[in-house]
Parts: sequence; structure tokens; C-alpha cells
Amino acid sequence: MKREWRKALLDKLLPLPENRGPALAWAGAFFICLVAVLTNVNSTLGFGRNFDEFVVGRVAERDVVANHSITYVDEQATRLLVEAQERLVPAVFHFSSRGTEELQNRWNHFAVLAENQFEQQSLQTFIQTINSEFPGEFTNEFLTILYQSPERIEILRNATTVIAAILQTGVYSIPETGLDRYNSEVLELIRQSGTRIEQERVPLSGITTLDNIANVLTSHVAEGRYPIVLVRSVYQLLGPFISPNVFYSPEDTALRVIEARTRVDPVMRHIDQGRHIIKRGFVITEEDMTELLALRMNLPRNDLSSVFSNMLFLLLLFALLYYFSGSRIIGRKLLNNETYLVCCLSALYIAGSILVRNISIEHMPVAIVFPTALVIILPSILIHPRLALLLAMALPLGAFLTGSFDAPSFVFATVSGVVAAYSLQGAEKRMDLVKAGLVIAAANIAAITAVLLWQRIGFSTYPAAIFWAAFNGIASGMLVLGLLPPLEHALNAATSFRLIELSDLNAPILRRLFTVAPGTYSHSIMVANLAEAACQEIGANPLLARVGAYYHDLGKMENPECFVENQADYNCHDDMAPRLSATVIRSHVKLGVEKARQLGLPRELIEIIGEHHGNSVITWFYNKALEQEDAKKSAVSMDDFTYPGNTPRSRESAVVMLADVTEAAVRTLDKPTAVKIEKFTQELIANKVETGQLAKSELTFRDLETIKNSFVRALAGYYHSRIEYPKLATKKEAVKK
Repeated sequence: MKREWRKALLDKLLPLPENRGPALAWAGAFFICLVAVLTNVNSTLGFGRNFDEFVVGRVAERDVVANHSITYVDEQATRLLVEAQERLVPAVFHFSSRGTEELQNRWNHFAVLAENQFEQQSLQTFIQTINSEFPGEFTNEFLTILYQSPERIEILRNATTVIAAILQTGVYSIPETGLDRYNSEVLELIRQSGTRIEQERVPLSGITTLDNIANVLTSHVAEGRYPIVLVRSVYQLLGPFISPNVFYSPEDTALRVIEARTRVDPVMRHIDQGRHIIKRGFVITEEDMTELLALRMNLPRNDLSSVFSNMLFLLLLFALLYYFSGSRIIGRKLLNNETYLVCCLSALYIAGSILVRNISIEHMPVAIVFPTALVIILPSILIHPRLALLLAMALPLGAFLTGSFDAPSFVFATVSGVVAAYSLQGAEKRMDLVKAGLVIAAANIAAITAVLLWQRIGFSTYPAAIFWAAFNGIASGMLVLGLLPPLEHALNAATSFRLIELSDLNAPILRRLFTVAPGTYSHSIMVANLAEAACQEIGANPLLARVGAYYHDLGKMENPECFVENQADYNCHDDMAPRLSATVIRSHVKLGVEKARQLGLPRELIEIIGEHHGNSVITWFYNKALEQEDAKKSAVSMDDFTYPGNTPRSRESAVVMLADVTEAAVRTLDKPTAVKIEKFTQELIANKVETGQLAKSELTFRDLETIKNSFVRALAGYYHSRIEYPKLATKKEAVKK
């Protein structure tokens, strides 16, 4: 009881949602940034600004004196020493006992077979038998020479000795690239037999490979007393049975390299207290800068209060992002995979800024090389621009509060991020990403110019700063081109670019809809036109509505003949009970959702398919059932005649519902006119409102009036009256007249 009481109290004080994935993701992002802060606790804030004036080759304008003795690692000398030791490491190769045994067994099989055939078969039979067992390995001329040689048995036995010696020495498989980094004179060969391991150094000049095997075989038999036939044709005889049995091991070679590195002691340098690191009036050398950087790294470090302040800033930042990143910003909860993307980008941005904060760029903010725009564009496209705007203001602020960005970097990153958040408004082509990159580049140039003027930096710095600012924006746009497609599919996001691809009427599924259910296809095209026009006027997403309308009736492909738009003379419902007819009609919603999921369509399109009838009643068949069962009306359940979907939860889904019912109903009007269409459309929309189908759609009465007027204009233009053209008089009638 105590444990349950404590758990209930904890849940009350610290409530967590049932789906804890998003909360854990934000906690993980905070933890990653916290680790980055702790691992860089020794970095000194503001140090880069103190020594930015010192550049190799420039005359020093002031002295820098070591105020305490330090011992540091000479990184460059140590690196050169490590590289020299790595060059001495031999590449490691493994001898394959199993492969050797297989090659030896294959040769033994050939030798036994040939020896048996020598005594029992004719030449022709011998050749056919060998070729059947070893097709394409030997020429008939060679087999004839072998068969007719009086020393043929001795040749085979000597060859057995030769191939055993060659394979035991090893035939090496040399990779085309990668060995040039290691010892160029020897390699290390490892042989393992049971628990016994043998290692030996082998000169590279003496190894056998497939490239020189012919010469090696010839040299080997030339040194012994072998039959002349074997000497002349040893490669023809043994070549088919020789393959590499010694293979390069990159893993063991890498271990040898690591061992060589660990054996190298770092090169240590010492600077005494009071020594002049930089002397005023002297040209600064590379060695001076090395010592200056060493002094910089050994200055007094951040105190504990700075670490805790960074931790609190990060906690506050991620708590606010967690609280505001969902329905309070974009009007809906983020999906789990969307939350993971935002958390990942936030963690990478903050942690990355912490890791690069010690980079010193002469007279330029470090944010100029940081891809703020790239981090902001991705959620702008994949989720919502308002969320991207929140990140554009929050992430640079987090980097600034943790000391990663100074004021110029914060200003530059914020401008770049805010422009990036809305640079792709209305984008429909991937080339718009390049245009967005140019817009961001222009904003970056303006921001860096303002920052440099604010800092009163000399004009000699402007060309390089403007170049890197422009490159930052253009590169961000170009990188999005490569990152967006996999992220679109990973998140299954309904981006403008994805919707444009799905709107292609030549897509296989839409072509199949046209073939199987041409009436439904024509109806879907008309609904798409109506929905797109209406969404444009009410400020909804016209592209999403159009594509949703294309796919909203995919489920009708299963039983196309049961839907009136695909029927000709025969109506299958004439022979069906009302309940069965309603079941067939209702099923197209569920079938459409299932097919959409199989196709991997975005969530927004699947919702439109599942909501385009809401939970409305199939009134025609319901009334027919009531008529047929008039005596027992209680047996007719309305649930049997109700669509299984949810009511529309977005404006686009609601517009598609209204366009669908309006387009289908107007087809039934006799000689439709604008007045008839307007009245009929008003009644249809009012019915949807009265039955609660639009309650969750966020459509206002003004929106409904705008939608009605849009439908009426489009349908009146489509069903406009035409004059009756008089028939042309025939030649005889014209003569009579």
C-alpha cells in the first residue's frame, strides 16, 4: 500500500504522458548537451577575443608573458612522430588453412581422376571425362599432351608436391588500395593451427600473387629435376587449382596501428614563468603561435558556478521547447518521429556549438561557419514554419547562454535562422531550395555586414566574411536537397515536394484507378479541382486538398461496379439486400486507408481518406431497409448504415468531404443552373453542419460561405447551359428551299 501511495503521489507531482517517448527524447537531448558542457568545462570564455590580434607573419603590437610555468604537448611534433611510427607498421595477412585444404582437395580429386582414366579410357574418353568434371579449365591440346606423355603418372605426383609447396608458402590476395599507408617492405603473416598461432615477417618482394603465379611456378619447377612436360606446362596444369589463400586483415592491421600509437610518448615542451611568448615589434612565427595556444589552453578555467549556470540554462531551454513545440505552436501534437527529429536537431545544434566555441576566426563570429539555416529549414519543411521559427530563436539563444556564441554570433545565427524558417513559404519545386539558399545568403551578408560595422572591424576583413556568410546560406540550401528526401520518407511527411510527386496523374496507382474505375477517377479529378479552389480562398493548403482528393476513393478499386459513377446499365445493388449494399459502400473507406498505408502515403492523406465521409449515414440504403422492414423497424440499426471513419479534423479534410458530397450530388440534378446548384450546395453543407460532421474541422461560418461560393462558381461553369445547334440542311433540302 505504501509503495502504491508513493507512486500515486509521484505521478501527481510529476505527471508524465502515457506515451513517454517524446518526454524521454527531450530528456535525452538535454543529457547530450549536458555531456558536451561537462566535457568542455575547461574551455575559457572570451579567450579568443583576447588573442585574435595575433596572426602568423604579422608584427606583434604587444607582449604576451607567461604568468606561470606550464608543460604542454607539442601536438605537431607528436603527430609527426606518430605518423612515422604508423608508416613502420606492416599490413597483417591471415593464412587460410581451410581454403588451402579445399584447394589441395580439388587438385587431389583431379589427380586421382586423371590417373584412373589413364589406365582405363581412351584419349577421347579421357578428355571428355576431365572436361565434364572441370569444364573450361584445360585445353584439349594440353590434355592430349598429358595423356600421351609416358611420364604422366610421375607428372601428376610431382605436381602434387609443387602445388603443396606453393599453397603452403601462400598465395596472397592484395587489395588494390589501402596498403600504401603501411610498411612498404614487409608484411606480417599469421598462421593458426588449432590453438597454436605463428607470426612471421615476409618481404613484400617475395610474395606470390595471382599476378606472378605463372613465373613463380615456372621458377619452382625449373630448380628441380622434373619431367620436361611439367616444366613447360606447369601453369596450364596447376593454374586452375591455385587461388589466394592468404588474405589482408584490416581489423588486425588497425590494431597494430593503435598499438604503435600507444607506444609513442608525446613530445613535451616546457615554458618557464616570465618567459616572453610574444615580443612586441617582432614578427609572429608558427612556433610563437604554438606556444601562445598552449598558454591559452592552460589559463584559469571556468568555475563551478559557470557549469551550473550552463546546466540551468539548458534545462530551462529544453523545458520550454518541450512545452511549446506541440499544439501551442502548430495547433496539433507532434508525432513521435517528428519529436525525435526536433530533439536530435536541437541536441546537435547546442552540443555542436559547445564543441566548436573555441574555434578562433579572425574578426568573424564563429556562427558564420555554423549551419544554423540548415537546422532550421528541415523542421520548417517537414513539420511547420512556426515551429522552425521557435527553434530559430531558441537554439541560438541556448548557444549564447551557454557561452558558445558571443553577441555577434548570436545576432548572425538568429537572423540566418529566422529567414530560413520562412524562406520556403509556398515552395513547390526542389529548385526552390536553391532559391531559398540565395535568400538566406543575402540575409547572412546583411547580418555579417551589420555585425562588422558594429564591431568597427577594418574593411580588409569584409570580403572573406561576406564570402563565408554567402557560402553558409547557399551550402545550407544545397545540403537540404540531399537530406530532405530520406527524411521525408523516414517521417512520411506531407511536404510540398512530396505532395507534388504524389499529384502526378501518371502515378501507377492513379493509372490503375483510371483503368479499373474510370467514373471514380473522373469524380476524384473534379473533387480535387473543387477542393483546391476552395482551399485557396479560405487560406488552407490547396496542394494537400488536391492530392487528398486524388486518393480519397482508392478503396473503390476493389468493387468498382458497386458505385454508381462506374455503372452503365446494370446496378449490382438491385440484387442485394440494403445491409449488404451498405456494407460494400462503407468498406471503401477502410479499404482506401489500408491501400494508402501499403503505398506509404503521408499521414495527412490517410486522414483525408478515412475522414472524407466522416461518420455520416448512408441514407438511401438506410431508408430502403426501413421500407423493406417497415413492420419491424426496431430491427434496423443505424450503425449498420454508418461510415466507420472519424469526422474531419483539419480544414483540408473537411473541404474534401464537402467537395466530394457536392460533386456527387450535383450530378443528380436535372438541367442544373447556377441557382439550383447554389441552393443544393447550401443544403448539403447545412446538412453536414447539422449532423456534426464539421465540428472538429476548425472551419468558420465565413469559411463555409466562401467554400459554397467557390463550389458554385466551379460547378456552374462546368454544367453551364449550351445552345442547341440546328442541324445542317442536306443538299436536297437546300435545293428544295
